[in-house]
Amino acid sequence: MESNLKFDKHVFVCTNQRVNSERPSCGEEHGMELVKAFKKEIKDRGLNVDMRAQKAGCLDLCEFGPNVVVYPEGVFYGHVQLADVLEIVEEHLINGRPVERLRLKFQR
Repeated sequence: MESNLKFDKHVFVCTNQRVNSERPSCGEEHGMELVKAFKKEIKDRGLNVDMRAQKAGCLDLCEFGPNVVVYPEGVFYGHVQLADVLEIVEEHLINGRPVERLRLKFQR
């Protein structure tokens, strides 16, 4: 069956910045640095035809930030550091295994 998706995996990194707020801000932490690191790792591995990383607005999980979400699976990661990018790309994007130690799990 043919897919309408342009990318097999899409990584959204929260880069939201709040001014004068009591809630934390992913952008203030290092959101844009994470975007750059994901883009570089994806490009360096030649995956940029099938995968994309980009900045996103608020994912409304501020207390767990910096946050990243990978689609189409809808896997949310919290407290992501620059040192975690390689592991997420290797384990999740390439091998299809979410990184459980960073994964945010939600009750419905």
